[in-house]
Amino acid sequence: RVEGHTDDVPTDPKGPFPSNWELSTTRALAVVKLLQDKGVAAERLSAAGYGEFHPIASNKSPQGKSLNRRIEIVLAPEDQAPGVRPSKAAIR
Repeated sequence: RVEGHTDDVPTDPKGPFPSNWELSTTRALAVVKLLQDKGVAAERLSAAGYGEFHPIASNKSPQGKSLNRRIEIVLAPEDQAPGVRPSKAAIR
């Protein structure tokens, strides 16, 4: 899963990203597309945008804002990948 994040500065509603939700999702999708171009199977990927709602640093400083403008790649076991259906053995 590729997760996109932003700082807490509102985007320009007249710009290409009406909100930080769209900006963070676009960041995640750009990385998903890059990974696909590098040969990662599409069914093993997902993208999520969290906007400014999962900061890792304070947005009160330029350094903190910079840290919050990021993507994160979350790895999980294959059986927990997006879209994977539980096996019949796991249901029993």
